[in-house]
Amino acid sequence: MNTEVMRRFYARLVTSVPEAHPRLTEAFATIKREEFVGSGPWQIPVQDGYMSTETDDPVVLYQDIGVGLIPERRINNGQPSLHALCMAAASVQEGDVVIHIGAGTGYYTAILASLVGPSGRVVAYEIDAELARAATSNLASYATVSVRRESAVSADLPTANVVYVSAGVTDLPANWLDAVAPDGRLVVPLTPEWGLGGMLLVTHHPTSHYAARMISTAGFIPCVGASDEHTAATLAAAFKSRSPEEIRSLRRGTEPDQSMWFAGDGWWLSTTEVGVR
Repeated sequence: MNTEVMRRFYARLVTSVPEAHPRLTEAFATIKREEFVGSGPWQIPVQDGYMSTETDDPVVLYQDIGVGLIPERRINNGQPSLHALCMAAASVQEGDVVIHIGAGTGYYTAILASLVGPSGRVVAYEIDAELARAATSNLASYATVSVRRESAVSADLPTANVVYVSAGVTDLPANWLDAVAPDGRLVVPLTPEWGLGGMLLVTHHPTSHYAARMISTAGFIPCVGASDEHTAATLAAAFKSRSPEEIRSLRRGTEPDQSMWFAGDGWWLSTTEVGVR
């Protein structure tokens, strides 16, 4: 089967999600996944580990599947439809500045670069040296992308229209929230360590309030520096005791009240709408 034909079918399939813009479909249709996941045969994550594609034909990559990047550490190029759903919810616009935290080898960074266009900019952070080297090489031709081999948890982040996170956190670093411009969005996996949580969308209103809602369930490898065992247990309990669909806003600098869904360090999620106490 022709790889380009399959890539275009795959693009239509994974972007058949609410709020998806034609530019998102075009990005998935034009960015070649095989240029970001190493040479085949590839290892595909399954419930009890990985299975081999048993072929190096790139057409096999154009399915809604993860692809192992460092299988022995459970590091994957994640599920395309989940990223498409999250990028659609983030409403990335042409000319936007986007911070991508946990860039891996750069595939979804390249998708984001396509969305912001030549007038936008993507700043990609990757703490793992091996992955960062691969991302730097893979994205060398993308003039609007810069890859930073450092932790975004302690970095001095630029102000951005979108902060897009591809690693699971149990707490939200203050500098991530500070980096979100008025009317900007943060998309982040709020996940217990090695367990299912949810993709959280936070929208920074110009009034300094933050609307928040869960986009979908999700599971990601933990983000170094933004995930710890104690907070993970508290977060897991929150997911078990209350529906994440109840989340309506994120509060900063105030004490949690009876509407609290979950509280982190200096921030908490509320089941009450923005501007309502």
